[in-house]
Amino acid sequence: MTSEPTKGRPPSIRDVAKAADVSHQTVSRVLNNHPSIRDSTKQRVLEVMEQLQYRPNRAARALVTSRSQTFGILSASSTQYGPASSIAAIEAAAREAGYWVSTANIDAASPASIADGLAHLTAQAVEGLVVIAPQMRVFTALAEHQITVPYVTLQSISDSEHAITVDQIAGARLATRHLIELGHRNIYHLAGPQDWIEAEARMRGFLDEMSAQDVPTTAPILGDWTADFGYYVGRELMQVRDFTAIFASNDAMALGLIHAFRSGGLDVPNDVSVVGFDDVPEAAHYWPPLTTVRQDFAELGRRCVALLLGNIDSTTPDYTGSIMPELVVRSSTGRPSF
Repeated sequence: MTSEPTKGRPPSIRDVAKAADVSHQTVSRVLNNHPSIRDSTKQRVLEVMEQLQYRPNRAARALVTSRSQTFGILSASSTQYGPASSIAAIEAAAREAGYWVSTANIDAASPASIADGLAHLTAQAVEGLVVIAPQMRVFTALAEHQITVPYVTLQSISDSEHAITVDQIAGARLATRHLIELGHRNIYHLAGPQDWIEAEARMRGFLDEMSAQDVPTTAPILGDWTADFGYYVGRELMQVRDFTAIFASNDAMALGLIHAFRSGGLDVPNDVSVVGFDDVPEAAHYWPPLTTVRQDFAELGRRCVALLLGNIDSTTPDYTGSIMPELVVRSSTGRPSF
């Protein structure tokens, strides 16, 4: 029968040792999977931990083992769907691998905020770092700091050895090609903010596919990722009506476009086709359901963690490179009516 720890405080390693009738050093060896511990002893200690609901102090373990079992995430714009989904996927993959995640949200426009975020994660002795920085200026600021742990970026930059990305250019080409194959020739692109790496890649993919298919194009419209901006652009474009399809750089702006067109008397897709990017969970329930480009964030998280683990212990396969996105065709696109 186990003894209860003193009321008012969580159980300690010494409480576990006393209840299991072993030394606290033995409990420590069980926690660290030391090979010298007999199976019967290990099982008894684990049962006592469960009975007492003992949770090891991770900071103390890090001091003893020099392992924090923690990855750090340095994130800018984490309220946006892509970065938020990436963080959730990394956390899930890290937990499966026995790691925790600590996230530092930074102001992408502030070099001091970036430095503070790195210092915060370094103080927690993170074993690996994930950089989710959609703006190029974050990488410019990071170049001034020496990163001393294995790291991965989720943006396509020149340092491809450390990058795990979804191929944004390929995704944009899929969306644009879909519209062209339906017969559209008057296609606009509503792009994301100019300083976002993904927005630039999606714009490039649109222009590359239009050029490859010998379809003339106008200059992309620079947006801000919001449905409000999509609605504003849609109302403005209603005055011109020189287009039959629009590829929006994310689903939120696509939603705003559809709202503007429908409120202005245009039918989607009979009068105008709309394609988005991201496949947010609500995209299948827009009216009409949105044709869009799906990013596999779960796979992104798995590869990211696998790359960090491979850099730490050299036993995990190399998962660098790009993940191909998928075009999801729904009811917001169709053949042009003229």
